[in-house]
Amino acid sequence: MKRFLETLRNINKIEELRKRILYTLGIIVIYRIGSFVVLPGVDPAFLGALHQQTSDGILGLLNMFSGGAFSNASIFALGIMPYISASIVMQLLGMMIPYFQKMQREGESGRRKMNQITRLLTIVITAFQAPAYLTNLVNMVPAQGITPFDGAAPGLFFWVSSTVILTAGTLFVMWLGERITDKGIGNGISMIIMIGIIARLPFALFAEFISRMEETGGGGLVIFAVELLFLLVVILLCILLVQGTRKIPVQYAKRIVGNKQYGGVRQYLPMKVNSAGVMPIIFAQAIMFIPITVAGFVSADGTGGFMRALMNFDGFWYNLLFAVVIIMFTYFYTAVTMNPQQIADDLKKNSGFIPGVKPGRQTAEFIDGVISRIVLPGSIFLAFVAVMPAIVTKFGVSSQFAQFYGGTSLLIMVGVVLDTLQQIESHLLMRHYDGLTKSGRIKGRNG
Repeated sequence: MKRFLETLRNINKIEELRKRILYTLGIIVIYRIGSFVVLPGVDPAFLGALHQQTSDGILGLLNMFSGGAFSNASIFALGIMPYISASIVMQLLGMMIPYFQKMQREGESGRRKMNQITRLLTIVITAFQAPAYLTNLVNMVPAQGITPFDGAAPGLFFWVSSTVILTAGTLFVMWLGERITDKGIGNGISMIIMIGIIARLPFALFAEFISRMEETGGGGLVIFAVELLFLLVVILLCILLVQGTRKIPVQYAKRIVGNKQYGGVRQYLPMKVNSAGVMPIIFAQAIMFIPITVAGFVSADGTGGFMRALMNFDGFWYNLLFAVVIIMFTYFYTAVTMNPQQIADDLKKNSGFIPGVKPGRQTAEFIDGVISRIVLPGSIFLAFVAVMPAIVTKFGVSSQFAQFYGGTSLLIMVGVVLDTLQQIESHLLMRHYDGLTKSGRIKGRNG
């Protein structure tokens, strides 16, 4: 506690860091206020059915990522997810299409072009998602809950104006995230997502506490304490997953340039246990939505037993297939993003080599073997974290609170918190102040 208070005093002494933190907090306040601003023409008193619909399942997950704006019929209802979808599409294009690969190698100018294309793609995705959201909203809200603009029912003006507002809301949230990245503490888009997730935690925690206290037979408080303890254990395991690395020693040959000597020292090449982050879970969720989409075009009698099993988010077969797909995508994503041959070539160009391993092909094979060995446990644990919400619901945990035990939500929270602490630590250490830890070695997702 003493060290924490001393760190707060040191932060207050650094004017730039203090301004960045206050600026970030201001942006967060604006984002949270906007999540309660309801779309024009929608009466918030009639949103009970929508709140009930978004209490669990995939809509509950979307509602959590938007910080409750989805269930509030807010101008920020779609949140930052269309931008995330556009970013994933651009990332995949950068892996497969030479034009985008060349753009990625162009440095700052290429990055600006990629960002501009991502923004335009965000507008396109939001323009398609907004009418779908409004269709669901009209079905969930009684007729008297939406003020008719031109007729007895919501007419063309409502649909067009609401689509424009939802699209503008997503772009504004995206702009807020970029402001945090440029003038705040950094990781703006991830920070926006994390704030949306954390905003739902108090409600879920309080609801779980009340449900446990209302149980007959006593012992509800003990069970609630056990749930919190288990959640803490899962968080610690996620921290190990995010920070875990396997360091490969690299020796650099001596080079003399002018009167200075370079190299001749041993450094380490870090290989992350989970270099793919939450991307395999996101890809796997997209794949697992296919059975639900197919089922929407056929009648209930036309869906077989296995298809119905895949539509049960808490069922065994759904989560088993979900875990297998995550493991497969983890290997695929790691193989695409970490090319052993390119790493070996870069080491050779910089006069570096792994002791005991010949440069070139043998170095690439050695690195590939290391990556394969560390990806296996990382992918298995990533799959375990992803299916954890379904596991804890079998022990009586409510679906809203269970979402904080794993999946993308917990990994995003852990990763963003570690990244933010690393940013603060760097500012403190650069100005010769003690950081948040004695070692000063907080590692984020990119650390």
